[in-house]
Amino acid sequence: MPGTDGISAQQARIREALERVLSRNIAGLKTLEDITMDFGSTPKDIIHSRGTTKLYHYTPICDEIYRVPIVLVMSLVSRYYIMDLAPGQSLVEYLVDQGFDVYLIDWGIPRPEHRHLNLDHYVGEVLPECLEKVREDSGEEEVSLVGYCLGGVLAMMHTALARPGQVRALACFTTPVDTNGMTLYKAWAESENFDIDALVDQLGNVPAQMVDAVIQALRPLQKTASRMGMLDHVEDDQFVEAHYRFERWSADQIPMAGAMAKQLFKDFMRDNKFLKSQMEVKGQRVDLRSIRVPFLHIAAQHDHIVPAGASKGILDLVSSADKKEIILKGGHVSLIAGGNAVYRLWPQLSGWLSERCI
Repeated sequence: MPGTDGISAQQARIREALERVLSRNIAGLKTLEDITMDFGSTPKDIIHSRGTTKLYHYTPICDEIYRVPIVLVMSLVSRYYIMDLAPGQSLVEYLVDQGFDVYLIDWGIPRPEHRHLNLDHYVGEVLPECLEKVREDSGEEEVSLVGYCLGGVLAMMHTALARPGQVRALACFTTPVDTNGMTLYKAWAESENFDIDALVDQLGNVPAQMVDAVIQALRPLQKTASRMGMLDHVEDDQFVEAHYRFERWSADQIPMAGAMAKQLFKDFMRDNKFLKSQMEVKGQRVDLRSIRVPFLHIAAQHDHIVPAGASKGILDLVSSADKKEIILKGGHVSLIAGGNAVYRLWPQLSGWLSERCI
């Protein structure tokens, strides 16, 4: 509807947004170059490495720490620093401040010579090797695992295969278990027009740009909408900097090793073998009913990458007597490092772990 000066309400809102940008300072909105990106700044040491994988130990700051160490298990296609974006915007920093002994597995960036790496490598070799280094470093036999997205799948697989007494507790968030709930991905996996074998044979690894394109296809206009929404907060330096950190991280995707991509595409996505406890690691069947340790899953109410249908029923897959699912407001990424994470996910996770890491 036209306004009193003959312009539409939409035009008026656009003009108002531009005026806010211009009035903020002469140069307008800050750019990425204007902002110091202090990713991964929580003090840490590399205590083990293998190939591209690094195992970090974060420096404890409390006089007393919880006995059982926490090991954060990242996704294979996400840079680890989403857990440690910046001071005040860091799950790692929060957990260290709460008195936890925190470790993190950073899978790194696969190179062309790593095209053959698959679940046998990541879950059958490197993950157990990292956890053994944690045990040596901490002096504790048990560890508690915290997995994010695909990292939650890897952590569940390890826990299902681990000997009793090795894993004290398992917490996962935004973890897919039923690929029928991932409609678009499922359609690709079942399409006769998408040949994962030909793609991997030609390229070796799935390029980071393709990983990003697949994610963006779920919500094609999300980045544009996010940037437009930022205009409502142009006078808030803290908000703008947090937004740019998210944008930089989301554009910093990781290639996926070719053999791993084939496994995930065929066994996990197309045939739903994880849900059916039919996945195998080094010849061992991953039976999720073997998981009996305390188990927590936290889902994001507005998650478009791992929607509710993909994680629904996760508690029914494990045999744990102590198990719980929490659904919180937020999206796939904002749940972990968004402005409200400190009030939502972080205290929920910390409170649950504190009772099981003593």
